[in-house]
Amino acid sequence: MALEYLQIAEMVAREKDIEKEQVIEVMEQAIQMAARKKLAAELGLQPLDLIVQGHIDRVSGDVHIKRLVQVVKMVMEPTSPEEARAAVREGREPEMRPASDKRGYPLKSNPSQILLAEAQINNPNIQIGEYIMEDLPLKYFDGRVAAQAAKQVIFQKVKDVERARELENYKDSVGTIISGIVKRTDFNGTLVDLGRAEAWLPKDETIQRETFKQGDRIRAYIYKVNPQARGPQIFISRTHPQYLVELFKEQVPEIQNGTIEVMGAARDPGFRAKIAVKSYDRNLDPVGACVGIRGVRVQAVTTELQGERVDIIEWSPNAAEFLVRAMQPAQVSKVVLDEDDNRIEVVVPQDNLSLAIGRRGQNVRLASILTGWDIDVMTDSEESERRNNEYNVLSTNLMQNLDVDEVLARLLIAEGFRSIDDLLKVTPEEIAGIEGLDTDIATELQNRAQAALTAAAERLEKLGVTEELKALNGMTADLIIALGEKGIKTLDDLGDLATDELQEMLPAGLLNDKQAQKLIMAARQHWFAEESDDEDEDLDAAPAEAAPAAPAQA
Repeated sequence: MALEYLQIAEMVAREKDIEKEQVIEVMEQAIQMAARKKLAAELGLQPLDLIVQGHIDRVSGDVHIKRLVQVVKMVMEPTSPEEARAAVREGREPEMRPASDKRGYPLKSNPSQILLAEAQINNPNIQIGEYIMEDLPLKYFDGRVAAQAAKQVIFQKVKDVERARELENYKDSVGTIISGIVKRTDFNGTLVDLGRAEAWLPKDETIQRETFKQGDRIRAYIYKVNPQARGPQIFISRTHPQYLVELFKEQVPEIQNGTIEVMGAARDPGFRAKIAVKSYDRNLDPVGACVGIRGVRVQAVTTELQGERVDIIEWSPNAAEFLVRAMQPAQVSKVVLDEDDNRIEVVVPQDNLSLAIGRRGQNVRLASILTGWDIDVMTDSEESERRNNEYNVLSTNLMQNLDVDEVLARLLIAEGFRSIDDLLKVTPEEIAGIEGLDTDIATELQNRAQAALTAAAERLEKLGVTEELKALNGMTADLIIALGEKGIKTLDDLGDLATDELQEMLPAGLLNDKQAQKLIMAARQHWFAEESDDEDEDLDAAPAEAAPAAPAQA
């Protein structure tokens, strides 16, 4: 009987292609579990109350079962039976408390622990942390219940070992393409047989128009290998942008050898994609290499992706130039970069607007993902109208504050002086450098600008606008006055507004929608900071649970 355990371990290891030592360790755990369960039933205890050790001799196959009692400084116990069971399920140590009897006196021992003073009665040399071991007869592993429990544990543990081996084999395969056979498909996704493992293709990682049936061969991209208690550990995708990149690597040798590098990819799976490439060889056209002779390379990728149209774009370190290429096939007239907001305004001819936006906003959305910039598309006429409105507002403000004519106001705007604040940030000599102006005019302009600011400050003081609102990033004197006259005097007043409400309050052209939205969000920032501080205070104020103290012995 003794050698039979080793023979069973060897047979299972050979059948499951795992190490024999792992199978023996699993069998020891099964013996330990079965013996602990039977001993607990005999003593009228819970299995979790006992520490039992099972061991199989690696040479003779003999089984040894021992009961262990740990020597401790203080006898402890789980805070509740529920906590003990939850800790076992979750694979963690349970929360403990000092063990006491019904009268509240500290226990000297329990089924798994004993105080040092009590243990040293029989063994004066024993120390804290060591164990008192008691050999148990093999009857605690015999019997139908024990055998059945051992069988279940062995089956589950061997399955866990197999899954761990699969995980080890595939964890380095994340980011690669695999091929398998469809095993089962349902509403949630598709189970794919990889041979020695199974992979799961979720429904939302499937190209919209494609369907699979049992037995179909499928190719996909491994995007995650995740150990979990149940179900497949390998997750695959046919919609991931990197799947497109890996397909091009297969078709384009220049990508494999590093002559061409893929700088980014964006997809609307099954419909359209954009990929940016860069060549390290000045004599090699990266776009032509990816397209191939008569388009054979890109066509192979398109076929694999169910007809997904792929735009191949040459990457550029210049953000504006790269964006113009990413917006193809639309012709771009002008781009304006706002690096602070990571936003680009793209101006296109009227007849190119639909091409620039694309079907369902596809072209501009993919270009935005590929370049990493937020993109606003407008026509030449819309951009011209917006610029004229903006110039009109700026020139009107300068004309009113400086008491100058429209020609001089527009000249100052053209030179970068968009407000009276800008005039006071430079020296008179810099203003006098503008053609047609001299030092006297420059000095007079600054004097008028200072006077206008002083008058504005007096108006603000009467309006009662708070300093926090005045200091908000993006605020100007004209804007503060306009808000104050409409009753917006605090950050909360501004934060309560919607974008369209704020625009209706202000003179036309003073702010665009993006600027208004940004201003409102800045005014709301202190709300989130206050909520975070309140949560921290609640956590600090929560009293810690203290373990119940045992009453003093009379």
